[in-house]
Amino acid sequence: MDLSWLLLYTMLILLPFLLMQISSTFKFHFKIFSYCILCLTLSAMAAPVCLLKNGGRTVDNMRIIREFVRTMKYVFGLRFEVKGLDNFQIEGPCVIISNHQSILDMMGLMEILPDRCVQIAKRELMFAGSVGLITYLGGVIYINRKQTRDAKSIMAAVAQSMTEDNLKVWIYPEGTRNNSGDLLPFKKGAFHLALQAKVPIVPVVYSSFTSFYDRKKTLFTGGTIKVEVLPKIDISGLKESDISDLTERCFHEMRQVFFRLSDLKQSQ
Repeated sequence: MDLSWLLLYTMLILLPFLLMQISSTFKFHFKIFSYCILCLTLSAMAAPVCLLKNGGRTVDNMRIIREFVRTMKYVFGLRFEVKGLDNFQIEGPCVIISNHQSILDMMGLMEILPDRCVQIAKRELMFAGSVGLITYLGGVIYINRKQTRDAKSIMAAVAQSMTEDNLKVWIYPEGTRNNSGDLLPFKKGAFHLALQAKVPIVPVVYSSFTSFYDRKKTLFTGGTIKVEVLPKIDISGLKESDISDLTERCFHEMRQVFFRLSDLKQSQ
């Protein structure tokens, strides 16, 4: 190979790393791009393993996916400090709820994901290349957010799947990503699901990412994420009329834990 071409290739390889030292904005977007590429790559690697071991779509594939995703924290310099994992030791199904901050939540989820647990995700995720394929193989439950009129019937179908297949279902009750340093008010879908399926709720709280990840500040560095799995909430005896109070109770309890884990002063 001609020396000039070798130098050109070397410069192209080194250029992103040089720009990362100069521009925080470039560094942020390059790391986001790298994160997305790594997700696609690991998904493509995990898919044939899932097919060879389990043959197709099954929640058992989540064990395989979990092991692949757990390697990502080393690439991005993240550490997890986890408390309360024994609170996942529940016989039968349950609804797991947690706060939702950014695309990095997938790493946090897979760090502690219990066996026989799937997520509820928007239907569009199915078409996200190898990521869509691996979520399908892992048994992720897709919903069409545009069909809000059928929300109750959708939750009824999910509740039936939970009881028939002995599934734990993970839901983000905020409904959207929120990296503001606080929690958004909870939507009621997860609580209706728990009531319909007659299963307990297990809250999970992740500390704020704002010290190492902030889109507005184009900040993306390494850091420590504290995670706490709270004791289950027994909903036996509750009725539809109790959903609002249950939603508020969970919101306030998780919000208090969020501020404590994040070492932040709670706003009113």
